[in-house]
Amino acid sequence: MVRRMKMFRRAEEGATLVEGLIVFPIILLTFATFIEFSVAMVQWNQTVKAMQFGARMLAVSDPVVDMAPFTADYPSNPPTQGGPVPAAAVTVVCGADSATACDQTGLNRLVFGSDGVCGPVANTRLGMCDLNGLITPANIRVTYYRSGLGYVGRPGGPVVSITVETRNLTFNFFFLGALLGLNNITIPAHPVTITSEDLSNTI
Repeated sequence: MVRRMKMFRRAEEGATLVEGLIVFPIILLTFATFIEFSVAMVQWNQTVKAMQFGARMLAVSDPVVDMAPFTADYPSNPPTQGGPVPAAAVTVVCGADSATACDQTGLNRLVFGSDGVCGPVANTRLGMCDLNGLITPANIRVTYYRSGLGYVGRPGGPVVSITVETRNLTFNFFFLGALLGLNNITIPAHPVTITSEDLSNTI
């Protein structure tokens, strides 16, 4: 019995298999981490591009908020057409985490494009979710800010700064998200601001 125990302790058969079983989960986790990190970077970049696209579209589209607050203090007695816009700053925020809802039709066109679905379709205008499929109208926050640019009576409407950003948009990982709870990590808001142009509908 003692002799058999000594032989067992000296035996090296199966050592490679044991070492492989110890190292394999570590290697697998390392590869999964690299893949997940790449997925996160792609989703991050897609979000940035979607915000840039959304801001550009809003700059040349019908506003998704009521523009009355931006013209309420225009001189009206007499109506100095072509006169300077009042210097007072006016801000209207709508969408995610805001008390004011955006115009739903305009917001849907902005997010889904002219075809109303995510995923590019031939001969249709793109939407934000065509660039990042995770984006929904509930994730978008839009801010219109009047800073005194333009003139009263401008045919294209008041000149405003438009900021588009995300809210409550989370990463969607393939492997480790559900396992480690990483799908609760919020993608940064990535606000993009652009000056409005003619504010006439193109989306």
